[in-house]
Amino acid sequence: MEKFLLRLDRIAGGRQAGVSISDESRNHPKTKRAFTWIAWLLAAELLIGVAAVVIALALTLSGEPQPFSVWMRTLVVLGMTATLFYFAWRAAKGWIWAYSRLRLFSQIFPVITLVLAAIPGLYPAWMITEQIIFSLIMIGIADFLTSDHMRDAYRRPEKSAA
Repeated sequence: MEKFLLRLDRIAGGRQAGVSISDESRNHPKTKRAFTWIAWLLAAELLIGVAAVVIALALTLSGEPQPFSVWMRTLVVLGMTATLFYFAWRAAKGWIWAYSRLRLFSQIFPVITLVLAAIPGLYPAWMITEQIIFSLIMIGIADFLTSDHMRDAYRRPEKSAA
């Protein structure tokens, strides 16, 4: 299975797919604690995403059809959360590319989500609330990833002069 995952890492991580941090940094208590919190926050994101599907389905079945944008948003959130879980798992194993992707997306997604929530009429009020909560959780994940310890632990190795 790891062989398949390394191939997937190569696709997701590009040239940096094989670059990892030291075992000391990976096993540091602060690193482990950060990824424990990140896993819990991503689990909360997953629950919010599933709840959004349930709410949209319940409203639709009760005669209040939801717009296409709601269904698209729910699918995107679930797919995105699955991707972020993968990045978090691989980053916790020490892969720098995964940490970089997770950090980037945890900083970008809240901005995109809040901008979309601000578009009048795009989403119903319940989904705007869901998006704000989603964004706050993502900001929490970004906060863990941008701590001094995590940035030091996942610093790219210096290129040797050849």
